[in-house]
Amino acid sequence: MPAPPRARVSPVAWLVGPALLLFVVFFVLPFGAMALLSFLSGNPASNPNVYFTTRHYERLVGDSLYVEALVATLRIGFVTTIVSLLVGYPLAHWMARMHSRLGHAALLMAVIAPMLTGIVVRTFAWMTLLQDRGVINTTLMAWGWTDQPVKLMYNEFGTIVALVHIYVPFMVLTLTGVIGRIDERLEQAARSLGAGRLRAFYEVTLPLSLPGIMAGSLLVFALSISAYVTPFLMGGTDVLTLPMLIYQQVSSSFNLGFAGALGVVLLAVSLIVVIAYNHVLGRFAGAEKMA
Repeated sequence: MPAPPRARVSPVAWLVGPALLLFVVFFVLPFGAMALLSFLSGNPASNPNVYFTTRHYERLVGDSLYVEALVATLRIGFVTTIVSLLVGYPLAHWMARMHSRLGHAALLMAVIAPMLTGIVVRTFAWMTLLQDRGVINTTLMAWGWTDQPVKLMYNEFGTIVALVHIYVPFMVLTLTGVIGRIDERLEQAARSLGAGRLRAFYEVTLPLSLPGIMAGSLLVFALSISAYVTPFLMGGTDVLTLPMLIYQQVSSSFNLGFAGALGVVLLAVSLIVVIAYNHVLGRFAGAEKMA
């Protein structure tokens, strides 16, 4: 008897399979373990008499410290995203519309260059500039503009400044690719019909670049709310975020259950914000298309 024909594997499966495996191994399994620990009374590896409980979440909700840390984390993420968008969009538009290859390459290198330096190094550079005896305060006092140092560091302002500098390249690179695919003749057609430069941008370029705005904003927001090193160095003890609390719970008290609960809440709130953001921008894009 002839052997039965073997099932042929689709080429798409060979391409999707490795990515799916990496997603499961490096995201689904760790998150599943973290979520499971958040509902256990202890670490099952060292204590076999663990039981399911919600006390970690009750502690999180019942203590205003953790609620304030969650609010501060989201606030820093929102402000960092908005400032990165305001700074990055004009730069991305300029790069996408630049016809000189040499100029485009030089501007691209200027955007990418900070990414070649570690986050810790860039954060320490901002500390040198913004601390009480830093370059900015020393210059202001030397010129007589202030008698005492201006509080530029160990607060949310310094944290957001450093985060914007670190993550604005991600916004620029994301927007550049999207704006570069928008046909310039659409803007020219709008201007030939009587629209000014600003209205042509608002009516044509901005709606068509919404996918890039959405992707860049979500990327910067996700990176900002999960940052640890920069808020720790720039904010000190006056800025408390959930990633800092998670690190404290793991490193100091080794309370994996409560750390897992903090991580689950942070991820859940982030997903809600992302879904709401997508919904709002999707409706805005739909309204623009109908108009």
